[in-house]
Amino acid sequence: MGQPPTELPTAAGAVTAAGRAAALRPPVRPRPRARRTPVTFDAFHEYHHKLWLRYAHTHVGQRDAARSVVEEACADLLRNWDHVLEQESVPGYAWTVLKEHVHGWLEQHGREPAMVGTAAFQAAVRKLLVHELRDEFAVIESELGLYAAIAELPDRQYDVVVVRYVLGRSDREVAQYLGIEEATVRSHVRHAKRRLARHLNLAGAVEREG
Repeated sequence: MGQPPTELPTAAGAVTAAGRAAALRPPVRPRPRARRTPVTFDAFHEYHHKLWLRYAHTHVGQRDAARSVVEEACADLLRNWDHVLEQESVPGYAWTVLKEHVHGWLEQHGREPAMVGTAAFQAAVRKLLVHELRDEFAVIESELGLYAAIAELPDRQYDVVVVRYVLGRSDREVAQYLGIEEATVRSHVRHAKRRLARHLNLAGAVEREG
């Protein structure tokens, strides 16, 4: 007698066999995001770290303290890096975190920003207002309210003035560090000049600005 014909597997049997075969294969594991995230953060950190240190140093006045402040800010960002990447502007959000840590350190130690009255700060303001000041700068130099005029600028104008003039970065670099457009940087500079001229009672400068 011949062998009985081999039965073709039913669809259900095929599915079951496929399931058993799949069970024998090692599971496909998605590549963990943790491998990608530090690389992305490292690139961000490499670009921003040096300027962040200089910014922190101009405010806290001590190199070791500045390094500690920046390290804490970076650790804060790294812990929440997935959330940081979801922000509309990663540099802008990160800059806000840095400033929070700088201000927190100053408040904790009961200090004002250390750049007040320094030669670098005076030179920066001179450069910022070179066309507005002319012969009037000699009067301002003797005033104790010079830093107060800068400190009372809106936050973003203050940041632009410090990074652009005190830290000596170009408009393009300021835009990259703060996460804004170059045109916005130039606009902030114009408005900052106008506010400073008015605050410091530079009547001629206000008239020329107008």
